[in-house]
Amino acid sequence: MDRRTMLSVIGASAVAACAMPRGGGDDDAELAAIAAEVGGRLGVHAFDTTTSAAIGIDAGSRYAMCSTFKAPLAAAILTQVDAGTLHLDQSVRFTRADLVPYAPVVEAALDRGELSVEALCKGAVEISDNVAANLLLALIGGPAGFTRFVRARGDAVTRLDRIEPELNLVRGGDVRDTTTPAAMVGLMGAVLTGKLLTPASRDRLIGWMVASPTGRERLRSGFPADWRAGDKTGTSGEGYFNDIAIMWPPDRAPILVACYLDAPGLDPEAANAAHAKVGALIARRFA
Repeated sequence: MDRRTMLSVIGASAVAACAMPRGGGDDDAELAAIAAEVGGRLGVHAFDTTTSAAIGIDAGSRYAMCSTFKAPLAAAILTQVDAGTLHLDQSVRFTRADLVPYAPVVEAALDRGELSVEALCKGAVEISDNVAANLLLALIGGPAGFTRFVRARGDAVTRLDRIEPELNLVRGGDVRDTTTPAAMVGLMGAVLTGKLLTPASRDRLIGWMVASPTGRERLRSGFPADWRAGDKTGTSGEGYFNDIAIMWPPDRAPILVACYLDAPGLDPEAANAAHAKVGALIARRFA
């Protein structure tokens, strides 16, 4: 284990230890009221890296990641870029046979048949391009490679078992392609605030999350306008409406949030409104 990997494990473990829920008694009453309004399962964990304060509800239960996995996937790629085993300008080839639903970035380059590693990462995180994510997964050994990456960073919970779009089909106690809100916050701490990535790679990943338009109606819509924020959403026709976010109050270290909503049949606008309420509550508590 090299020094950066060792430090990333220590950092992830420290964040996870502070952020891990101690039991059902830690479920926040205001978050429980939001869950009751939408009539589904709501899992939230928020961690203030300045004070180590944490709030949440159902933060130790498993939820389908959906596309929220794409942020740590990009981090896995960037660790290899930092190590010199991959390069941002390296070309990755693809054909029409690689297409799955929702691939605007890859489809736009289909005639060319290739995109750089950097373009694929940007497309996966900013736009949530599914083929971009699948092509990146292939570079690190598929879903098993992703799971090895998070295990090496101290996350014993998060797992990826399938590629897009099958990974979104999680029902009936299936643990495949799941995480917990607390585990995701620990992983985000390693990726976005720890020493896992070089400063340049960390800033690049954060920049993609900040630039992403997909979550502007979710957690970020509840954050104060003068707080910088970035996020990665995940949505499934199975009824999952997810968002993981990092936000910076003025002149302070960031707050990390993972919000997973499992509510089959819920109107997307109502799901977004629930996320906005969660975001506003967290901002108010940690202001």
